[in-house]
Amino acid sequence: MPGAFDGLRVLDFSRALTGPFCAQMLGDMGAEVVKVEQPGVGDNARGWGPPFQGGESTYFLSVNRNKRSIAINLRHPRSAEVVQRLVAESDILLENFIPGTLDRLGFGYEACRRIRPDLIYCSISGFGQVGPDRERAAYDQIAQGMGGIMSITGEVDGPPMRVGIAISDIMAGMFAAYAIATALYHRQATGVGQHIDTSLLDGQLAMMTYQAGRYFATGEAPRSTGNQHPTIVPYGVFRAVDGYFNLAVGTEDLWRRFCGALGLEVLRDDPRFAANRDRQSHREELAQLLEPHFAQRTVAEIEQLLNAHGIPCGAVRDLKTAFDDPQVAALGLIREPEHPTAGALRVVGPPYRMSATPPTVRTPPPILGQHTNEILQEIGYDEAAIGELRAAGAVA
Repeated sequence: MPGAFDGLRVLDFSRALTGPFCAQMLGDMGAEVVKVEQPGVGDNARGWGPPFQGGESTYFLSVNRNKRSIAINLRHPRSAEVVQRLVAESDILLENFIPGTLDRLGFGYEACRRIRPDLIYCSISGFGQVGPDRERAAYDQIAQGMGGIMSITGEVDGPPMRVGIAISDIMAGMFAAYAIATALYHRQATGVGQHIDTSLLDGQLAMMTYQAGRYFATGEAPRSTGNQHPTIVPYGVFRAVDGYFNLAVGTEDLWRRFCGALGLEVLRDDPRFAANRDRQSHREELAQLLEPHFAQRTVAEIEQLLNAHGIPCGAVRDLKTAFDDPQVAALGLIREPEHPTAGALRVVGPPYRMSATPPTVRTPPPILGQHTNEILQEIGYDEAAIGELRAAGAVA
């Protein structure tokens, strides 16, 4: 079945993680993604290793499926015509340069809009296209620090701690993909394209949701509560005899069922723990009373007991255990495209299933410049012209 974005072309100038993740989301839904890379170097992430598979970093391989690669020297004068032709044939342009970079190269939004009036042009940057920080460079961890998430992550009263994945990059890419889908819907109705401006800082602060709400309401910046939820009790990481598990008692009904499952009616009837606000005020006392009951059971025993009563809980796993779970297999979350140099490549597939327009993993991540010739042919260059461009160093 065709994807929802089947027939759309994305001209992708992005590199590293946030833009490529966005472009991969669009590609999974059927869009044709043309990845523009610098000859001889390519996307920065190609060198982010070890580990490497088939000469490619696993970092790059994780976020670049369903794309074709064309190597263009954007600073070469003869590349301008190539890019102009690509823009004319594209529905979406995606870039994550420092603001102003593509303007200086002659391919900012206004210039591209003149070539393709209904173009959707998405810019992802560190801090946005306006404001005093617009030209500051940023990577994920910079945004994690400046956006506040590191201040609420880590042990209580401990130093700030980064999240274990590049969450600022990933979320900015997801928000960009959502904005692009919205702009496509608007274009379908009106025929009008638009410029999308989003950033790592935008996405990082948008993720603060209820933590931001706490700050807005009180004027006090929330601090880290370690592995415990800041407002719901008991909700967090607890230790069993053979490992750790997460427990989420998020409602009063769950609290009553939780106490019944463990035979802790005495806690259920204790006025210190009667409602969530009471349990929050006596968080440490409750934890000390629960610990002995968990310490005499295995994680599997706790899961079995609490799941039988509908209490949300689950083991804290490493990635090997997580990906080996039969539930992951049932959801089809691991895909294995065949890569030209890495062979059978395992990647995390799209995290949703759709009955009419299912996402697909059609092609593996490309080798640098793998599709230069065929893409140039598609936009009107014959073999002789392509040879001239290569000889001049405009493409590779």
